Amino acid sequence: MDVWRRLLLAVVCGVAVASLYAAQPVLEPMGRDLGVPAELTGWIVATGQVGYLAGLVLLVPLGDTVDRRRLIAVHLAVTAAAMVLTAVASAAWVAFAGLALAGVFAVVVQTTVAYAASVSAPAERGRNIGVVTSGVVVGILGARVVAGALADVWGWRSVYAVLAALSLGLAALVLAALPSEERPGPPAGYRQVVASLGGLFGQRLFLTRGLIAFFLFASFGTLWSGLSLPLMDTPWQLSESQVGLFGIAGLAGALGAARAGRWADAGRAVPVTGLALALLILSWAAIAQMPWSLWLLIAGIVVLDFAVQSVHVSNQHLLTTAHPDRVSSVIGGHMVFYSLGSALGAAATTAVFTAGGWAGSSLLGAGFAACALAVWATDRRPRRGNANPLSDTAGARRPRTETQGAGRAGHLTNDSKVP
Repeated sequence: MDVWRRLLLAVVCGVAVASLYAAQPVLEPMGRDLGVPAELTGWIVATGQVGYLAGLVLLVPLGDTVDRRRLIAVHLAVTAAAMVLTAVASAAWVAFAGLALAGVFAVVVQTTVAYAASVSAPAERGRNIGVVTSGVVVGILGARVVAGALADVWGWRSVYAVLAALSLGLAALVLAALPSEERPGPPAGYRQVVASLGGLFGQRLFLTRGLIAFFLFASFGTLWSGLSLPLMDTPWQLSESQVGLFGIAGLAGALGAARAGRWADAGRAVPVTGLALALLILSWAAIAQMPWSLWLLIAGIVVLDFAVQSVHVSNQHLLTTAHPDRVSSVIGGHMVFYSLGSALGAAATTAVFTAGGWAGSSLLGAGFAACALAVWATDRRPRRGNANPLSDTAGARRPRTETQGAGRAGHLTNDSKVP
């Protein structure tokens, strides 16, 4: 895959995921305008995550049955319509409906990552996933910077109007610039693919990486869905655009982890995960100092986003390597954990902040990170009869042996190739 197509796919991911997170720096004015109580503003973000969860189960498996290029374009077009609905909303329920619909079709991110994985040579899969996935983090954090600036000048509704225009333009560009996929055989039916999702949850690699993702993004959501509340309060009293600038620190950390895909290609995904999760816990010690030092907050944000991106890329590399014939389904199933974790972090952080201040939110975020590290450490324990901890190679091959006999949809061999 050439650099321009990788860049286009990264931009698609960034714009799509921005539709879920653009509300974070404007929660206060958006909630006030729509009449949402302060303690419930976290649901402005969480609503999109709930819709996203539905899309992961219902829409992402379509990528294993139809041309992903056309699917990406359709999803972007519907996302544009949802952004328009949110931008013109005069009542809270209309905005929530638009955000939920945007969440459902924001799963174009997973279809895009699956497309990148399926058209990549095995030796470059981790690198390409890393570059495309970096667009996700850029979208999440860059949305904070842009949304804050737009809201200061034209109000929060302008944020969603801009996202609608970008989504529609990208839909046309995808159809014009990307080639259709070449598949070695006829794709499985939609019902068969959806039904096979259940079998994934019984596999050790999939379940372990899913639980890590759940706690990882609960910690991530705790920071980014709650950060604007204390920063706009005393003693800092920052504006929306100033709050949005903290996304730049997150971008620096996330882009610093761009090599995570190459580390995964080199077989180091498992140890990198453990180190990154330890750094995630440490980052919260600095983030907790926010009431006294913005510099420590910035340092903590850089480390946190470096850790999150490193783990996220490692997860996707291991899972797509283990399931090359079901790339969309395995990514969609994995991201169910991501969606649930993000929704938990978004909803919990505003409630905890209201009750216990930023110290409470910091303890919550660190607790989620510690749970992720505990899952990783537990999985590193050798199985009975195996004297050595499981290696990356064993982790990647494990589903192939565990799913043998489970049916054609779940059966993989060492000769499996990327579609």
